[in-house]
Amino acid sequence: MHGREKKAKPQRRKKKNKDGLITSQDTTDDDGVLRDMELPDDWTVAASSVGSSNFGLDDDDLLLEDIDENNVEEVNRSIAAAAARASKLADALSIATTITSEKRATKREGGYRVLFKAITQYATGNEGMEILNLRFDVVLEACLYTLQGKGNSTPAEQYAACRVLEASSVVLGEDRDDIAEKLNGPLKKIINATGRVAQVRSAALRCLAMVHFICGTNCLEEGEDATAVLTLCEKVSAESYRGETVSPILRATALDCWSLLGTTFSDAFIAAGVDSDEDYNLGQGLQLLPLLAECLDSTDQSLRRSAGECVSLIHECRLNLGMDEEEAANRTERAYRRGSWDGSEWEVLMDEVKQRIAELSVESGHHMSKKDKKEQRSTFRDFMSTIVDDESPEEIVNWRGGKVKLNSWQEIIKLNFVRHCLQGGFQVQLMTNETLQAIFGAVFDGSGMPLNQLEKRMYMSKTSEAAKAADKAMTKQRRTRTNVKNHFLTADGEDI
Repeated sequence: MHGREKKAKPQRRKKKNKDGLITSQDTTDDDGVLRDMELPDDWTVAASSVGSSNFGLDDDDLLLEDIDENNVEEVNRSIAAAAARASKLADALSIATTITSEKRATKREGGYRVLFKAITQYATGNEGMEILNLRFDVVLEACLYTLQGKGNSTPAEQYAACRVLEASSVVLGEDRDDIAEKLNGPLKKIINATGRVAQVRSAALRCLAMVHFICGTNCLEEGEDATAVLTLCEKVSAESYRGETVSPILRATALDCWSLLGTTFSDAFIAAGVDSDEDYNLGQGLQLLPLLAECLDSTDQSLRRSAGECVSLIHECRLNLGMDEEEAANRTERAYRRGSWDGSEWEVLMDEVKQRIAELSVESGHHMSKKDKKEQRSTFRDFMSTIVDDESPEEIVNWRGGKVKLNSWQEIIKLNFVRHCLQGGFQVQLMTNETLQAIFGAVFDGSGMPLNQLEKRMYMSKTSEAAKAADKAMTKQRRTRTNVKNHFLTADGEDI
């Protein structure tokens, strides 16, 4: 035998690239789409890990800080800013035509990042919506090209494409059944593909829920409407789906999407129960309660939070049902004045859920970081105030020229979902997007004119009167809290 024997080719190890992605070349999903990387749990399209692949458009060029405020009159500054946004948006949308022909995955992903930033931060007002609407077919074609796995698209690209479509639906606005019809099939195919990366399936599910929440109407056919998506969320949130164990990330996303779509239905559809004397269908939320109780016992923090938020929404809908005084002759005032779990078949389960949420609101231990414990306690205290004490949550979002006041879990769930979708463009969209303003009931105070340099120093600097007053109030609050902790040292209580 002549020559040396050929050595066996060593197996390639998985390794992380410069973006923190775990790469591998031999994995494919059940649709034959290449899976050459796994995404981190905190992966987001708003990250700046891809810095050298923006198709010639530097992110700094998309900012409006290059406008010389000294050379623009105060009354025309907002007009100049709107024109700059429209120009930059048109330039960024032109990238969509080159994505399908680009061979490098990093460049394609960078293109989607630029698209996402432009759509969320520069597609403002009616002018931005019209510009995006004129070129949406090109954007849709590029995103579907990536989602179908063409060009060996990576999970990072597919995730970014879903986020671009999700943000586009918010900008394009309501009464757009055509968008829902175009995206129903492709997105459901990705969600049902158990071999896809969990973050990609989660992004597809969030996109599908947002499309039906913003664009969909009651005119869609049965099986293609929001009710069908709600049912899909229930199935995906289970421990197993299509014969495979579901990732906690995907389960938590499914519950978040269920909560969002649940806000579009009546209270009876969510929380009405079957009574021997009444002909009610069993509410969708009541059917989900046993699963939510199991999720609250999960070790995954995001899944517990999503489950707690779902229970808060269901409980709120239950309280809103109410009964007439004649129907409540033998019940307590609380029971007949508002809806109640008392005397229902769900009373025992809800008592267990309340106890579990109370435990999570004070949970401690070394198995969680200090930051996670603080976040969990704060979140579940809010849940407990609604589920145990029947109190409504409150949250106020302020911006220069207006504010949004939220007094229910339905409104807070909508706000958190839209905020997650738009990332850094949330405030500017809330200020200019008429659809969002109608959803949240935005109130404008007429003070939206830009501040000059003197006014900024007077009202916004650290040395302003408002900042000094806030500092004094915080100092007094800290002193009072310290005195309360040390109250046992004194007998007369004069230290408080």
